[in-house]
Amino acid sequence: MATRAADHPEDEGPTMLKEGRRVRLTVDLRLAGEVVPAGGPPAEPGAGAGFLALAAGAEGTVERVDEDRPQSPEVREYERLKSLLDDFGHQMPPASGRQLEERVAALEPAWTAHLERKLRTAVRVRFDNGFVLDDAPGDLFAPA
Repeated sequence: MATRAADHPEDEGPTMLKEGRRVRLTVDLRLAGEVVPAGGPPAEPGAGAGFLALAAGAEGTVERVDEDRPQSPEVREYERLKSLLDDFGHQMPPASGRQLEERVAALEPAWTAHLERKLRTAVRVRFDNGFVLDDAPGDLFAPA
């Protein structure tokens, strides 16, 4: 009996990007830039340039997944003040505690927006042909 994608929700969306999973490139890629030898001394600037084309459908294995949600200064400040309030708010003088609560409340919209922002997923994929694509956007791949 054939299975449908809905029968395996773990194969859908960003959760399918896990180390060791097989993926397929969904778009044609053209990569151009300076050629840098792996493991060797850095090449002189402008010493070499390269061009590589990878066709949609190329398959490989995910070696690493990095998820990141960039933080604004307001988000970092919210986290810092919220932690301070949670850990030491009960020990603060009432006026200081209220002031800290007000500052946290003022930063709450930035925190909420941060949580609603989509995660940036970057992957390192080793293709079957031996090429490695590192720090590639995860949405370029689908389950193989």
